Amino acid sequence: MIPAEFNYEVADSVDHALSLLAGYGPEAKLLAGGHSLIPMMKLRFARPSALVDIGRIAALSYVEQDDGHIRIGAGTRHHDVHHSPLIEAGCPLLSFTAGLIGDPQVRHKGTIGGSVAHGDPASDLPTVLLALDAEFVLTGSGGATRVVPASDFFKGFFETAIGPEEILTEIRVPKLGASSGWSYLKFSRRAQDWAIVGVAAIVERSNGGIGSARVALTNMGATPLRASSVEQALAGAERDAIPAAAAMAPEGTSPTSDTNAGANYRRHLADVLVGRAVEEALGGP
Repeated sequence: MIPAEFNYEVADSVDHALSLLAGYGPEAKLLAGGHSLIPMMKLRFARPSALVDIGRIAALSYVEQDDGHIRIGAGTRHHDVHHSPLIEAGCPLLSFTAGLIGDPQVRHKGTIGGSVAHGDPASDLPTVLLALDAEFVLTGSGGATRVVPASDFFKGFFETAIGPEEILTEIRVPKLGASSGWSYLKFSRRAQDWAIVGVAAIVERSNGGIGSARVALTNMGATPLRASSVEQALAGAERDAIPAAAAMAPEGTSPTSDTNAGANYRRHLADVLVGRAVEEALGGP
């Protein structure tokens, strides 16, 4: 299909983009890689009055580190997140997951900020960033910024904490320590498909067992979700506690039924994948 009529503007800086957004009003949308927004426009699920293209703002593409954190510009492409030595060394879970997104064309054009701001509950990176306790830097007019933790960022189906005249400019992720094990597993019909269900797991190992665990779920509700019951059951537990803890994965979720899978099947997948992901993150025999 053909998108509805819209205006198109190219921003050369964050301030310029914010000015354009203010001028066009709340119906304007930002365009980065476009791999999420453009298909929705073609189906007329999205009908923005204007597109403000921020894909050429070089200042939004970077990977840097400071004490305990890695700072990633929102305009950084998935390919660059996947291949960044800093991310691979400090947060390999994020590096690995970026390499699972779509195909090479998507990874060379799509951006980490675009994936986060789109707020799709079937997306891989939002789930991983939620498990990592990432923080998102939002920039408004005059350079004012506010930092929103991942736990408060995803508000609903395709809805985030980004205000109508704000831009997501940076993602901050904590570095994983030597005792941290990790896994991201997803089940899909084909390698390039959206996850029917996905699981991100981070385990802090302690004396061969589990000190603590963070587990997040993809496509089990209107937003990425933390499996808090699983996390509580795993805290201070031994390996043999994993199956019982994984069985709690569907608690508090609201999976949908569609042409790919029914809700009950998604609940079953969550149970199975959580068990496998935690086992993989814990490592060992």
